Amino acid sequence: MKEKIQDILKTILNNNNIDFDDIIVEIPKDKNNGDFSSNIAMQLAKTLKKNPMDIASSIVSSINDNDIEKVEIARPGFINFYLKKDYLYTNINEILEKKDDYGKCNIGNQKRVNIEFVSANPTGVLHLGHARGAAFGSALSNILKFSGFNVTREYYINDAGNQINKLEASIKGRYNEIIKSGEGIPEDGYHGKEIIEIAKNVYDEYGLDIPDNIFKEKGLQFLLDNIKNDLKNFRVDFDVWTSEKSIYERGLVNETLDLLKKSGYTYEKDEALWLKTTLFGDEKNRVLVKKDKTNTYFLPDIAYHMDKYNRNFDYLINVFGADHHGYIPRLKASIEILGNDPDKLSVEIIQMVRLVKGNQEIKMSKRTGNAISINDLVEEVGLDASRYFFLMRSIETQMDFDMDLATKKSNENPVYYVQYAYARICSILREYNNKVEVLDSYGSLDSEYANSLLIKLNEFKDTVKLSALKRKPHIITNYVYDLASLFHTFYAHEKVLSDNVESTREKVALIKAISIVIKNCLELLGVEAKERM
Repeated sequence: MKEKIQDILKTILNNNNIDFDDIIVEIPKDKNNGDFSSNIAMQLAKTLKKNPMDIASSIVSSINDNDIEKVEIARPGFINFYLKKDYLYTNINEILEKKDDYGKCNIGNQKRVNIEFVSANPTGVLHLGHARGAAFGSALSNILKFSGFNVTREYYINDAGNQINKLEASIKGRYNEIIKSGEGIPEDGYHGKEIIEIAKNVYDEYGLDIPDNIFKEKGLQFLLDNIKNDLKNFRVDFDVWTSEKSIYERGLVNETLDLLKKSGYTYEKDEALWLKTTLFGDEKNRVLVKKDKTNTYFLPDIAYHMDKYNRNFDYLINVFGADHHGYIPRLKASIEILGNDPDKLSVEIIQMVRLVKGNQEIKMSKRTGNAISINDLVEEVGLDASRYFFLMRSIETQMDFDMDLATKKSNENPVYYVQYAYARICSILREYNNKVEVLDSYGSLDSEYANSLLIKLNEFKDTVKLSALKRKPHIITNYVYDLASLFHTFYAHEKVLSDNVESTREKVALIKAISIVIKNCLELLGVEAKERM
């Protein structure tokens, strides 16, 4: 309906030779101001050099739509729309008929989207920042797929380069400690307990007869298997796992280097090879090949992105950590130098997370003495709370993850509040014990509480589209919380099951529709809709 009102206003303006596309239609906080409201008259006042009230009056006189009950003007020029109840009632039946498919749309038109997220180095376990990125990337993938995009979820494995050599040296150092010979772990090595476990596994399997590269191979295998398992347990799946090592083995790094040299944008300085990224908006030029003739991590990363472009995606989305913000200009510069469209790539930056318990920041795991991992968090607060809390806020803002709140079994806890709304509806439906039917009339749904729910249900399709287009899963999280809140208010004021057969049938149909939408929201977020709590 929001889109329909925007189209109505746009048509009226075009008919009056007014070219204006930024038409804002919102839901008023005060229901006395209608179901939808627009400030278009005030937006046009300066352009048309007219009083907003006069502009609004001219617009309203041209509105004639079967789904709109009435249109009123409020000072200083708001246009308020009141919908016909039949329009809202029809939506109940649409929800009951479409069920899991309600809210699906095809704004994506099956355009191919690649979303690369998490992509943590396989040198340790996944921690809080990875968890927030994992929740965001998987939820965004769900939302885009629900909206008609053809989505590929990808993880880039940094299994080549200096950090892997450091991993190998760290495992070897721990192995040497076991056999009481040789050098120990490097000072700048990896010190996690998983390194000790890998070294012990190598010793148990091979003893003193160590094959070449075994520390590296066993380390990568062990850590990557753990990462995959941890992500699966966090309800995160990937379609493609791309190895940096494979980028080298396929010759893509050398091919990319040749293309960069032929582009005319490379030069030699201090015995290193540089790329002129400043010509494309970067703050300084970047080294591709170092003085010792080894590649920087930037070069294989360029090759990896060239490979993604060659796979003919319509859009590429990278989800990076907060410390990667400065990396974006050089990456886009390299893309443009290679003749690809840099605007096809968008980068979402995940801001930092602080874990808070009792007003105290928690940085270390009590069990291991290391940084908090995804597994630690899930064990402490639960899987649903972990995912929901990460998705409550825009990724552009730093967040405090309140562990005390996440574990509360009360309405203060937002995920509990939403899940309890769904469980309560399921309980009522079990008690009703009859088939929920599509009805011709919903005349008993005439209270302000029912009307608020009807309007909120009608918002879901627009909410999904907005979340997909803006790539913001927290829009869904905010929506489902508001829907649950409206249901709890409705339930507190109205009896669903009563001796009045018609009223009961209509209210049961309404709450069944609410449960379908809540479940659809939670599934997009990767949170369980619990039938019993």
